[in-house]
Amino acid sequence: MAYLSNVAIVRKMLDGIEQGIVADIENVFAPNWVNHDPSLPPMQGLEGARMLVGLWSGGLSKTKVTIEDSVTEGDRVAVRFRIMGTNSGEIMGIAPTGRLINITGTGIFRVVDGKVTDNWVNFDALGLMQQLGVIPLTSMPGV
Repeated sequence: MAYLSNVAIVRKMLDGIEQGIVADIENVFAPNWVNHDPSLPPMQGLEGARMLVGLWSGGLSKTKVTIEDSVTEGDRVAVRFRIMGTNSGEIMGIAPTGRLINITGTGIFRVVDGKVTDNWVNFDALGLMQQLGVIPLTSMPGV
């Protein structure tokens, strides 16, 4: 196997989420992988990685995940990313709406021996719920 940079491994992971590919999970995620995202249920190991990919691929179609910025230091890759797609399936307990979504997030991913072992991600869950029509858009006075 050719050597991939840590950012290329994170890109491969995000490509798997974009394309809904769960068959390649063990080539990207370490068996001891842990998701440290407070907005999602606890997920760990390869089964947890399958749940993560399934969450997004099951809820969205025509998905596009874009890395807008990245910084690498040692075994950590920090990315600012955007997820766009059509809500065509259940996502986070919400029935499909057919609406387009466009949300941003930031994540720090730890890569060891060519596999992602940890990710700390914060994404715009409020924006997602507003775009799905679950939470109304509100305007702030003076804005």
